[in-house]
Amino acid sequence: MFRIVFLLLFISLSTNAQEVAILKYNGGGDWYANPTAVPNLIKFCNTNIKTIIKEKINSVDASSTDIFNYPILFMTGHGNVFFNDNDVENLRKYLISGGFLHISDNYGLDKFIRPELKKLFPNLELQEIPYTHAIYHQTYSFESLPKIHEHDGKTPQGFGLFYEGRLICFYDYESDLSDGWEDEVVHNDPASIREKALQMGANIIEYVFKH
Repeated sequence: MFRIVFLLLFISLSTNAQEVAILKYNGGGDWYANPTAVPNLIKFCNTNIKTIIKEKINSVDASSTDIFNYPILFMTGHGNVFFNDNDVENLRKYLISGGFLHISDNYGLDKFIRPELKKLFPNLELQEIPYTHAIYHQTYSFESLPKIHEHDGKTPQGFGLFYEGRLICFYDYESDLSDGWEDEVVHNDPASIREKALQMGANIIEYVFKH
């Protein structure tokens, strides 16, 4: 099975135009939040770090084998998340076979996503990723995560799941990173804040494609 998974991932990475997708999940949370975020990030990456990623973004169910067509899945929302047994088995195979999950806490997701990640990997703990890690130092260099929106005064943090030494999931907490990727009219964020958010998003994509 794992050889098939690796082959599918290799095929998706070897085409002229790569693809990324948004992860749909159950539980009632708004997985569809920030609809302009990932498309804007892709446009930014194609222009500034010379990726070739299709600008049409697909959405895929957590239990679908279609997730194996994408080197990275993006996940966000404010509310409840629930992974059933099929979701857990499918996502675990995807991640340990070379896939990557980026989760952006859209304020309110944290208390729901942590137990579901524990279902995926009971023996792994979310670890705060030090700013010496390569994900913060790709085309753009960061000594801290951008703070897009203020909610309760907490410092933004980047957490990760590591499987056999490989970073398989990056979780931005108290950063609202994907809010910063949205169209300017959505939040009216300053251009400088949106630029930092897009640059950090580009780092995530660049890191995934290189590793």
